[in-house]
Amino acid sequence: MGYTREEIVQLVKELNIKFIRLQFVDVFGISKNVAIPVEQLDKALDGELMFDGSSIEGFVRIEESDMYLRPDINTFTVFPWQTYHGVAEARLICDVYNSDGTPFAGCPRNVLRRVIAEAAALGYTMYAGPEAEFFLFHKDDQGRATTITNDRASYFDLLPVDMGEAARRDMVLTLQEMGFEVEASHHEVAPGQHEIAFKYADALTTADNIITFKLVVRTIAMQHNLHATFMPKPLYGIAGSGMHTHQSLFKNGVNAFYDPQDPSGLSSTARYYIGGLLKHVKGYCAITNPLVNSYKRLVPGYEAPVYIAWSEQNRSPLIRIPARRGSGTRIEIRNPDPACNPYLALAATLAAGLDGIKNKIEPPDPVDLNIYAMTAEERQELGIETLPMDLGEAIEALKQNELINKTLGEHINQRFIEAKTIEWNNYRMQVHQWELDSYLTVY
Repeated sequence: MGYTREEIVQLVKELNIKFIRLQFVDVFGISKNVAIPVEQLDKALDGELMFDGSSIEGFVRIEESDMYLRPDINTFTVFPWQTYHGVAEARLICDVYNSDGTPFAGCPRNVLRRVIAEAAALGYTMYAGPEAEFFLFHKDDQGRATTITNDRASYFDLLPVDMGEAARRDMVLTLQEMGFEVEASHHEVAPGQHEIAFKYADALTTADNIITFKLVVRTIAMQHNLHATFMPKPLYGIAGSGMHTHQSLFKNGVNAFYDPQDPSGLSSTARYYIGGLLKHVKGYCAITNPLVNSYKRLVPGYEAPVYIAWSEQNRSPLIRIPARRGSGTRIEIRNPDPACNPYLALAATLAAGLDGIKNKIEPPDPVDLNIYAMTAEERQELGIETLPMDLGEAIEALKQNELINKTLGEHINQRFIEAKTIEWNNYRMQVHQWELDSYLTVY
């Protein structure tokens, strides 16, 4: 629900809101905020509040540190949890601007805005709906997170097996109070793993909602003395957490992916969009799957996509086409995980799809067989390639993809690659417990 400036000022008075949190994300999708007393609200709404950008990872150097936060009034929301003596807090998500008033190139929200404008120039509006999975773990006596799950349940189980149901219920109620339309809430495949699905929206709103969703989930988990994590693969041998993302384009209010004259109900626009996604997926994989740990999830055997293919009938390829047609026609891209920066992930995938449309990139034939059950020779015969096997490989693919480099912009592209290369090298040089267990007494 959007508010006018006047309505925000009135709500602040009526609800006894004393602090406003001005929220934004860094290059890696980590939420940052500065809390201001309500007396500074007018100044904030005028975009006059500054902060030190040099202190934010991936932003700017110390000699160019002054930056402005410009709140998007459509993102105003009141936190339902009470903070101190009944005093409420509210939140505004901000775009980051340079001191000269120009949009900051390192602001992920600005990157997504730019790609949305490119789509609009072609007549398209993107809608997206995420399925962000997460784990709930116990804390130890010092309040530190463990990897001990709070249940032994599996897909769609319920009490008394699903011991996270109470926390998940409170998460849903909180999200609803903050304006989310929650469509489903259930236990996922792995013990301690959960999913709460909320209604799709335009791309920018969806990215904002993902950031808010993660904040709510972690906050409510803390209230239940649990730790919620969106780490893709916290435990070996069980399913990891994905963020399957449903995407569609609308043109003049009509779903551009639907063609009632086509036997499959898919328009040429949809096919070209899929073609673009498949062509560029190796290049944007470091964005949609940004951690060393992300690639522990992208392995055969745990329902995570590994193979670059698409299908209308099964869930083993990278892209699945849900059965619904008409206004609900959409594609589901299955490789993103919830550790990604949602603004950059949606920007990169939208740019790839638009490239497919502009250049009429036909996808390969759909693969309607279980790719996991195929031999390497059978996959090779069908021309089915694999996603990058680790973060290092994904970084190299990103470096070579001109479209994704251009989409991110020089600033974010350079800083993202620098930071992720350091992360990969740090991991690569570590000696892990598995190596000690396997080699120490054998060699």
